[in-house]
Amino acid sequence: MIPRRISKPLTIGDVPVGGGRPVVVQSMTNTDTRDALATVKQIHALEEAGCEIVRVAVPDMAAAEALPRIKSQIHIPLVADIHFDYRLALAALAAGVDGLRLNPGNIRERDKVAAVVRSARERQVPIRIGVNAGSLPPLPPLAPGEHPPPTPQRMVDVALEQARFLEALDFHLIKISLKAFDVPTTVEAYRLIAPLVPYPLHLGITEAGTVRAGSIRSAVGLGILLYEGIGDTIRVSLTGDPVPEVETAYHILSSLGLRQRGPVLVSCPTCGRCETDLVSLAQAVEERLVRLGKPLKVAVMGCVVNGPGEAREADLGLAAGKGRGVIFKKGQVLRTVEEKDFLSALLTEIDGL
Repeated sequence: MIPRRISKPLTIGDVPVGGGRPVVVQSMTNTDTRDALATVKQIHALEEAGCEIVRVAVPDMAAAEALPRIKSQIHIPLVADIHFDYRLALAALAAGVDGLRLNPGNIRERDKVAAVVRSARERQVPIRIGVNAGSLPPLPPLAPGEHPPPTPQRMVDVALEQARFLEALDFHLIKISLKAFDVPTTVEAYRLIAPLVPYPLHLGITEAGTVRAGSIRSAVGLGILLYEGIGDTIRVSLTGDPVPEVETAYHILSSLGLRQRGPVLVSCPTCGRCETDLVSLAQAVEERLVRLGKPLKVAVMGCVVNGPGEAREADLGLAAGKGRGVIFKKGQVLRTVEEKDFLSALLTEIDGL
C-alpha cells in the first residue's frame, strides 16, 4: 500500500474527502451551464462512468439561475466554478451548490471574498482555493536586484495567503489545488505545499491536451504525486467529451493500486514468439469487459515466457500457444482449449465470474 498524506477531512455533498479516504474522481462539464437539459445529460453520462463530484462553469447570472434545475436532476455533488465576479459565487451558494472553486488570481478584493466566505460558512459549503499557473495575481514590487520566485513557489505563496485569509474569517472547509500545464511545475508546487497545510489537495494537470496526449501528461504528473501519497481528489483535464477524463482517472488510480472500478485487462504487447492473433483476441475481450463493469483482472497472453505466470495471477487468464491455450481461473488450470475456441471460452468464463 502507498502511504498517504493524511489531510483534514471534509464532505462535499455526501462525498467524504481527505482524512485517508479513497481518492475521489472529479470531472467538469463542457456544456453551456445555462442549458440545464444538456448539462444534466452530460452529468448523467459522467455519473455512469463513475464520476463522484462534478464541477460546472458559472460565467454569468443566467448560469447561476440554472443551478437549482441542474442539481435537482443529478445524483452527485455539484461544484460551482467561479471567476472574476463574487456575486456569482453568492448566487451559486443561494442555489444550493455543494462546493465552490475560487481562483485567487482573479477575485482579489478582500471584502468581496469575505462576503463569499461568510455565506459559505453559514451553509457549511467547502471552498477550493484553485490556483492556476496561468492566472496568478501580479507580483508585489521587487526590491532592487531581487529576483521573482520560481513559479511553483509563487503558486504556493498565493494559496497560502488565501488560506490564511479564509482561516482568519473562521473558515476551515478548505481544499487546495495548484495546477499547471507543465508537469515538473505542478509536481514541485504540490510537494512544497503538502507539509505546510492540513487541507485536502485536489490534483490536476491543467489544459493537459487531447485525449491521447493529455492522458499521458496527466498520468505522468498525477502518478508521481499519488505514488508519493499526495492527493485526495483528482481531475484529468482533457479537451473534448469529459467522460474519458473519468475513465482515465480510474486507470491511473488502478495502476497504482489505489482504486479499481471495473475490470483490468493484462495483455502482452506481442512479439516474434507469439503464435496466435492475440491483438484481435485482446480487443474482443476488452470490449466485453468494458460492458461487464465487474472489478476483476483478466490476462490474455500469447507466449510461454510470461504467459502462464500472468494468466495464473489473474482472476481469469489465457496462456496461448501454437494452436492451443490453457485457461486459468483463480490461479488454477481450468482446461485446455483449441485456438478456434479461445474467444468463446474466455467470454463464457468471464460471464460466469
